[in-house]
Amino acid sequence: MPKNGNRLPAMDAAEGSILVNAPVAVVYKRSLAFEDYPKFISAIKDVRRLDENHFSASLVLNGKLHEATLEIMLHIPERRLAWRTLADHSSPDHFAAGVVFFTPQSDQSTCITLKLTSSPAGVVSRRIGTCLQAFKTLLESEPARENRS
Repeated sequence: MPKNGNRLPAMDAAEGSILVNAPVAVVYKRSLAFEDYPKFISAIKDVRRLDENHFSASLVLNGKLHEATLEIMLHIPERRLAWRTLADHSSPDHFAAGVVFFTPQSDQSTCITLKLTSSPAGVVSRRIGTCLQAFKTLLESEPARENRS
């Protein structure tokens, strides 16, 4: 227990995988398009790029609007992408971190494995499968964008 007597928020962890019918280069490139995340993660309402490794996001969690700053911690092109939220004075009890693994299965398919941790508890474990399926649908239904970074 923290010294101030407050309890730490309950954490939630989840993992999921999905096979996407697209080459690993395309899947990785689309994963870097954070501004598109509201298209497949319903809790995210808006994402704005701040700089190369930081984004501002508006999220609705448990019916309340929250602002968060996301930081990209690791880029291994076409293999791994890791991120976390930075401390926010307006929502000090909310934290999230994730890592995405990209594993080519063939020239035209990729396995995506997503591992997430967040507080408050229950936020990610209920949604991980839905988010992965929505990303797969988006990726397979929209043409690849050559100008994305």
